[in-house]
Amino acid sequence: STYRLCIMRRFPSVLARTLTSGISASPGFPDMSEVRSKLRDIVGASTNWRDHVQAMQERKALHTLLAKRQEDLPPRRMKDSYLEVFLPLGSQPEIREKYLNVHNSVRFGRILEDLDSLGVLICYTHTKQEMQQRSPLSIVTALVDKINLCQKIIHPDCDIKFIGNVSWVGKTSMEVKMHMLQLHDGDYSPVLDATFVMVARDPENKRPAFVNPLIPESPEEEEIFKQGELNKLKRIEFSTASLLKMAPTAEERNIVHDIFLNTLDTRQEGEGTVSFRSRKLPPNSVWMEDAKLKGLEICHPEERNIFNRIFGGFLMRKAFELGWATACSYGGSRPFIVSVDDIMFQKPVEVGSLLLLSGQVCYTEKNYIQIRVHSEVYNANTREHHTTNTFHFTFISENEVPQVVPKTYGESMLYLDGKRHFAAVMKEI
Repeated sequence: STYRLCIMRRFPSVLARTLTSGISASPGFPDMSEVRSKLRDIVGASTNWRDHVQAMQERKALHTLLAKRQEDLPPRRMKDSYLEVFLPLGSQPEIREKYLNVHNSVRFGRILEDLDSLGVLICYTHTKQEMQQRSPLSIVTALVDKINLCQKIIHPDCDIKFIGNVSWVGKTSMEVKMHMLQLHDGDYSPVLDATFVMVARDPENKRPAFVNPLIPESPEEEEIFKQGELNKLKRIEFSTASLLKMAPTAEERNIVHDIFLNTLDTRQEGEGTVSFRSRKLPPNSVWMEDAKLKGLEICHPEERNIFNRIFGGFLMRKAFELGWATACSYGGSRPFIVSVDDIMFQKPVEVGSLLLLSGQVCYTEKNYIQIRVHSEVYNANTREHHTTNTFHFTFISENEVPQVVPKTYGESMLYLDGKRHFAAVMKEI
């Protein structure tokens, strides 16, 4: 397809960089396990939980290697951070089990984990200084801007290739664009596009740190860089217009009022006696309060990242799986993921935390279900709750789904927020 050719033209395979001299699925190219061990080497993270305190102490000494100004760092090109990584599901059946779901396709939650690891490694490749074996930077995922899928099914027995590079750079943040392709009949065809935003912080992950500037080299790269700038402005605009800060638009207020009128119970005598409290559910609808699922995770050391916090990819996988289950139980048939957008990592999650997840159907249209998953940590000692993430998933169901109906003002705001996210996704795809 034209789309595939365009990707391949943009990233000629000559640019592919190798991480190790080890043998992987396709000679010379790393696989996902090498990505993770390379990340541990770059940071100097310990694979032993008991030694992590020592490893983190040693990182403090790297403070002296941080740049005082961005201008002191050598500029990089897009091709400098370009990576190609293989997931050999076809050629190495022994790794297939981990990725398999009950419908005999690939677990999308696992793909989210892989994209998160790869995004971080691409950023470390962009910021690498030749003379330093260990990076003084702590690079963490700040935001999943969007992931759009162009395939409904990801096959569990065909090799997958991830490609990606840094596409835009601010002072301390980097946007990463990644593409996932799958091998069919000797040809790689596109499965998804992902845009992540990563931030660089000091060795102790306490303050922002400068990253190498990015120099576009062609009109096409100029365009990609400009798009990164636009994405940033769009995010600021979206958050400024947030329903937590500003009243709904006139059109949105009408939508809410129409829903309210549509659910009033008019069975009582005469117009003047209709009660504001008495509500009835329209046909083929579900109250929003009845369209939610909750989950709990205990955050074990096994799920930690290289900085000994809980791995962002794990949080995404758990949120996605709860979102999928919410959509599945709501629609009564198998849902397929269409898009992931606007996942904001607000607070790191510590090992040992109790992670409370809450999935809510917040908007529906024909076969589409818009799900919001809210995650918070609960500290059993202080009895405090802190929001760590909000996830937005768009699913398509095999059959048309009932309308979800808000009853309270708060639910109406969730409904409008879901409608906004859904509209943004539809515009993209």
